[in-house]
Amino acid sequence: MLKTIDKGILYMLLGALISALNGAVSKILAEDMSAMEIVFFRNLIGVGLILYALKHTPPKLRGGKWHLLITRGLFGFTAMILFFYTITTIPLGEAITLNKTSPLFVTILAYYLLKESLSKKTLFALVIGFIGVMMIARPVGLSISYEHFLGILGGFFAAAAYTTIKKIKDIYDARVIVLSFVGIGTLMPALFFLLAPYVDAPKSLSFLFPAFSYPSSLKVWVLLTFMGIISVMSQWLLTKAYSSSNLSIIGVISYTNIPFAIGFGWMLGDAFPDGLTFMGIGLIVIGGILVSKK
Repeated sequence: MLKTIDKGILYMLLGALISALNGAVSKILAEDMSAMEIVFFRNLIGVGLILYALKHTPPKLRGGKWHLLITRGLFGFTAMILFFYTITTIPLGEAITLNKTSPLFVTILAYYLLKESLSKKTLFALVIGFIGVMMIARPVGLSISYEHFLGILGGFFAAAAYTTIKKIKDIYDARVIVLSFVGIGTLMPALFFLLAPYVDAPKSLSFLFPAFSYPSSLKVWVLLTFMGIISVMSQWLLTKAYSSSNLSIIGVISYTNIPFAIGFGWMLGDAFPDGLTFMGIGLIVIGGILVSKK
């Protein structure tokens, strides 16, 4: 059991580091592309890489339950577009921290869907974590900013995707699970691009229907290729991590990408987080650690 947990933790540590780097590259690309275009090209490159890997070494697991595989892809795409949109509108460290509410949501979903335990101490930990979220989002009256709300919603859909992984990890190769994610993450943006000329979306949803433009800069193509490679690597590591150990424990380890994200964001021009934001981050991490305790 310890060996399995250690392997899962190692996968998550590497995945968290690469995930933070991926966020930094996405923030640079956001200067030249829309969030939907970043998602499209990132996943298109990922599809090619995964198909090559599957051709080189075919999967051995039997498969089945296609509806769960597709559901994982839809959840993952939704989480990704919300995450990339928040990266373009709020500091990178805050965007990744809000996305990291996913372990808190994972605990709730694991209780309802996977029948994992949810004690009073766990409920207390969830309350602490979400107080931390509020300290970062800083609601005015009874509302929070739209961008911060989408960041939290992205964390929920990420949790839903990770929980689905736990249900299909024994019937699908990790690469096939990642393929469902990047495949649907390519098809859905293409659909939104096709619909864009015919949809008069409100400003709050306009990021879903951007006009498509083909990248012409060598810099953009180099960054897109690099992001596609590290994104597939990150997804594979995260998939292996959530398949190898307890959801809550691995979720806590995923918080390690927050300091990396803050550092990358600061290097890219984001304001360094103030005291209240750091307190919020701390409460989210503490809540996650308490959630992992049995």
